[in-house]
Amino acid sequence: MILSFKMALRSIGANKLRAALTMLGIIIGVMALVVLVSLVSGATGTIGEAIAGLGSNLLTVTVTDDKGSPVRLSDLKSWVDSEPAVAAISPYASATLTGGRGTESDSFTVYGVTPDYYEISSQQLVIGRYLKNTDVDNASRVCVLDENTATEVIGYADCVGQEIRLGGVPYTVVGIIETEETLAARLLMTGLNAYVPYSALIRLSEDVGTNVTTFYIGPSEGYAVLDAEEAMKARLLERFREDENAFRISSQNLIEEAMNNVNSVLTILLGGIAAISLIVGGIGIMNIMLVTVTERTREIGIRKAIGASRGNILVQFLMEAVVLCMLGCALGIFTSWAILRVISVIIASTEMKLPLRTDVVLLSVAFCFLIGVIFGLYPANKAAKMKPIDALHYGG
Repeated sequence: MILSFKMALRSIGANKLRAALTMLGIIIGVMALVVLVSLVSGATGTIGEAIAGLGSNLLTVTVTDDKGSPVRLSDLKSWVDSEPAVAAISPYASATLTGGRGTESDSFTVYGVTPDYYEISSQQLVIGRYLKNTDVDNASRVCVLDENTATEVIGYADCVGQEIRLGGVPYTVVGIIETEETLAARLLMTGLNAYVPYSALIRLSEDVGTNVTTFYIGPSEGYAVLDAEEAMKARLLERFREDENAFRISSQNLIEEAMNNVNSVLTILLGGIAAISLIVGGIGIMNIMLVTVTERTREIGIRKAIGASRGNILVQFLMEAVVLCMLGCALGIFTSWAILRVISVIIASTEMKLPLRTDVVLLSVAFCFLIGVIFGLYPANKAAKMKPIDALHYGG
């Protein structure tokens, strides 16, 4: 076996250019498999982490048909008080308004929430205070900004007590929250953002009515997300005449599962495409091995004449095909690693991670080995079946 391996290396080394061109199909196939799967895995993994960062215990309820019995702020308060599994409920609405300070103005995304939103969303207060229940009850003109918004609009983050305009109405800044630097925050919280009492946003924007159509739920300590979901589902079914289509409850866990499913489907799809490339490379190897067998017919005849068995010849040429495949695989993996490193440098400003996945590398190695065996078997068997006299006559 070792001798066959050495002979395979010598044969490949004797025709370097031809061997390189033959391995090119395998190299491209391995690169396609490793790079594409790593890209998909990295992208979906980053998005999954971003979704998880929004809060794995977060439940979102969207009312699509209130059946003439709309949800009000008072209903949310009563549900929190009467449902042990529910710790917090906050309505959620947003509007794009013109705002700023002094003569300068810009576009703001203004979110209408209640104090419970601070707990549910896991926001971090830097200075000042968050919204209070009295702010919601009185529709107070107060707001909470994130650090980036405060710095851009007012000039510095420690701006509690300063006034800004939102929709032409003066609002007092009562708190500053930490600006999240995660991918989720960059995707969902771009631009200038301000949080105001939900009741105040109703007065600021005509698009936001007194009826609550979207709200977030946080489960109580000691209760699972499913407990809070079941409790709220029962309440809403009772409210909307047992019509499950009148509302929708979703959780971050469901979104994460959906992302995992997408990742699996894309991985299989891209893996299939890469496998086709490897098979094409295998056909190229079989073709060149057939040429090699023809060129070395006299050598086969001589080896058989001095006692080489059919198995020896079979192993020799099969080994050469496998070595070609594995060398191509090794070069493909190294090139993939280099490409992933270059991409990582280019996208260094993002949080996407592009590791060289061990399972994909092992799959590539195993698949390339099988390609070498499968596509090298026919040429090797053809060489092994030659009769010495015919082989020597062909060479002469």
